[in-house]
Amino acid sequence: MEKLNLSKLYKAYYTAKTQPELVETEQAQYLSITGQGDPSGEDFASNVGALYAVAYTIKFMCKAEDKDFVVAKLEGLWWFDEALYANLSIAETQAKVPRGQWSYRLLIRMPEYVTDVQVKAAARAVLQKKGIALAGETELFMMPAGKAVQMLHTGPYANEPETLALIKAFSDDHGFKRNGPHHEIYLSDVNKTAPEKLRTILREPVI
Repeated sequence: MEKLNLSKLYKAYYTAKTQPELVETEQAQYLSITGQGDPSGEDFASNVGALYAVAYTIKFMCKAEDKDFVVAKLEGLWWFDEALYANLSIAETQAKVPRGQWSYRLLIRMPEYVTDVQVKAAARAVLQKKGIALAGETELFMMPAGKAVQMLHTGPYANEPETLALIKAFSDDHGFKRNGPHHEIYLSDVNKTAPEKLRTILREPVI
């Protein structure tokens, strides 16, 4: 039985250049969990843990049905209260919006055949076997197709404003306007990769 590898099947989705570019993304479904607060905090880590626990449980459920797949890369949508922090460019937000004020939706892309019924069953299994109550907060999330300006960021997350400034300049030059939460795709394992070698796709939805 050959595993479905979404990173290979949708190679363009998981690839970005070292200069800003306009891309079009297709509609896709994800396992997701939402939260708010500092990404270096315990709550964030707990949400990541719950998301992966459910994702791997779904994987093994599907494998038992001869539909095995590789668990995809972690992603995140990020936003903040723009009424409270008005008129900030995307390049300024990391410095001016406190880390605790960021909201997020963590994502792991799922094959099209994964259903809501399977997600709920997997969440119950994770709660029963591992006692992870947050598993019940996971859900399927459908991200619509759209346009985005993206760029590959290499280095620490703290240096992202440098890359975001290039994305903003590109967007301004082409007359694009923001059209949704900031999107990040984490190509590297933060626990196994030196900060200067971290690779992250930064993606700004635009119209």
